[in-house]
Amino acid sequence: MSEPVVRDASAADRATIHDVTLAAYEEYAARMPLPLWRAYRQNILETLAQPAPALQLVAEDAGAVVGTVLLYPAGRERPWPEVRLLAVAPAARGRGIGAMLMRECIRRARASRAKVLSLHTTDLMRVARAMYERMGFVRAPEIDFEPAPGVVIKGFRLDLGER
Repeated sequence: MSEPVVRDASAADRATIHDVTLAAYEEYAARMPLPLWRAYRQNILETLAQPAPALQLVAEDAGAVVGTVLLYPAGRERPWPEVRLLAVAPAARGRGIGAMLMRECIRRARASRAKVLSLHTTDLMRVARAMYERMGFVRAPEIDFEPAPGVVIKGFRLDLGER
């Protein structure tokens, strides 16, 4: 069995990134109110259609894209780099693909001299949240937001320190 690799996405990866991301997030459709899921899915589609200024990374295994993530740089909209839309194809889960993509985001954030890397997640995303916490991310309620009444998207941050 080959070892997965993480690389910058290319234009040729666009359709596969779309498919992998939607397949990964589809499990939440049944656990969200339908209007909220529709809005979230639309946000995913819009983000994937125009990912700039984010860097889009993919995990590739035996020539197939099995995971993807967006890494946004610090800028006007965010004070530090931010991870968004981490997705692992359902058939590739449990192999460390998500952690591999996250380690590359951390490495690149450190290389950019960022002091913090942030992300948002929900209580629905238990497996991802547990992985983030194992990697050292801690709750950052100051960056929480509420896209709909009673729906809190929770902020997390990883202090990158002096390395």
